Amino acid sequence: MAGEAQTTRERLIEAATQEFAAHGIAGGRVERIARSARSNKAQIYYYFGSKEALFDAVFEALVVKATQEIPMDPGDLPGYAGRLFDGYEELPEVSRLAAWYRLERAERHRPVQSIISSSLDKIDAIEKAQKSGLVPDHFTATDLLTLVLTLAATWTAQTPEYHFVAGKSSRGQRRRLVTDSVAALLAAPPRSRSLEGGGLDRPSGKAVDTGWPRPVPAAGATASRTAPDA
Repeated sequence: MAGEAQTTRERLIEAATQEFAAHGIAGGRVERIARSARSNKAQIYYYFGSKEALFDAVFEALVVKATQEIPMDPGDLPGYAGRLFDGYEELPEVSRLAAWYRLERAERHRPVQSIISSSLDKIDAIEKAQKSGLVPDHFTATDLLTLVLTLAATWTAQTPEYHFVAGKSSRGQRRRLVTDSVAALLAAPPRSRSLEGGGLDRPSGKAVDTGWPRPVPAAGATASRTAPDA
């Protein structure tokens, strides 16, 4: 009986993944989910309690799946970015669900603990690699992980119109741009270390004062530089 219940839950999550990726939470319909899962609305509410809770279960399942299937090796951050890129290409519903989550759920919902734990583990691993000399430290671990994640999702985040303007590059070319960009981040320190000491102060997420913007000089006063290096 327990096995049958687990199978039903898995079918509902699989069907809900496609429904929410296409329509979001507000546009998703439990009737369609139930029909696609060969189930019924009563079972959705029995196992999950609400449509919103079902979305949360879908989103958390994706996070767990990504953490298990795309582990981060701090000694090979370009490779990690490339594998994330592959995941976005092969499972486009991941980026769609993440977008719906940011739009409809994030501000009104408790943080997903599995995402927090996974992110903190990655930051700690990068920090240890920096202390051992395996990874350069011209970016903080938090900033470096942020850049890697952003670059990995670069192509996924663009509009269809931009893809048209950018031309029809192959998947291999797009992937190489991602991995080469991460490698370039690691190769040499940036010209300006304006982010040094910046980023996020874990675990509160409170922004750290980076000293910018700087005070505007009084009238008639001169300043050798009023902006950070380009």
